[in-house]
Amino acid sequence: MNYFNYFTEIEDAFVRRRAKHLLLSPMDWALIESWKEMDVPLHVVLRGIEKAFDSWESKPRKRTIKSLLYCQEEVEAQFAEWREARVGAAGETEDGEKAALPFSRKAIVEHLQRGRESLLGIVSQRGTEDDFTETLTRAAALVGDLERDFTESAAPNAQKLEQSLSGVERMISDGIRSAVDPTQLETIEREVKEQLKPYRKQMDASVYTQTMDNLLLKRLRDQFGIPRLSLFYL
Repeated sequence: MNYFNYFTEIEDAFVRRRAKHLLLSPMDWALIESWKEMDVPLHVVLRGIEKAFDSWESKPRKRTIKSLLYCQEEVEAQFAEWREARVGAAGETEDGEKAALPFSRKAIVEHLQRGRESLLGIVSQRGTEDDFTETLTRAAALVGDLERDFTESAAPNAQKLEQSLSGVERMISDGIRSAVDPTQLETIEREVKEQLKPYRKQMDASVYTQTMDNLLLKRLRDQFGIPRLSLFYL
């Protein structure tokens, strides 16, 4: 991960979660610079941003998040935990791992490998240099970072890994929407609405909207052959 990508990946994640384009301030860039100098891994920063926004969204407020400084405390807390995990009990047994993880470390690593290889395979098949191809390449690189970190960690944390994977999947989902032809997207939306029509009256508006969005993304992922990265699909 080069210097430029470190900054742009963090900026992209912040803007994506904020859902409104906002240029980072000089103070925000200085904050990223400090994380870079502290050797905070990119995936740890991104996980901190995701968790900070998840916490904010769980308790809606009138004010919006306007600065990356809002995420500073969470990012640095994640970094402290990451460092602690790296120097933890290195002699952990397979039985101990099974007690701490929902699956064996081997199964999780293989799942990450399959996801990364599948993303790179799609990039190779597309054979075009467009925004979506770039998104998939970035996603594969991030999964590779997570794979290495999980493999090398003395005390791997599946919950934190899942948070990071959710962020990568969110990035891919946003990329899919922009890659689909608008006319085709409208057609798929109509088909999904028709599929949900018999159930709409029995669903709350928020549940209906989320269900429709999930079905739409599922159709788009299937169309592009995008793998599910979440550990729930292991």
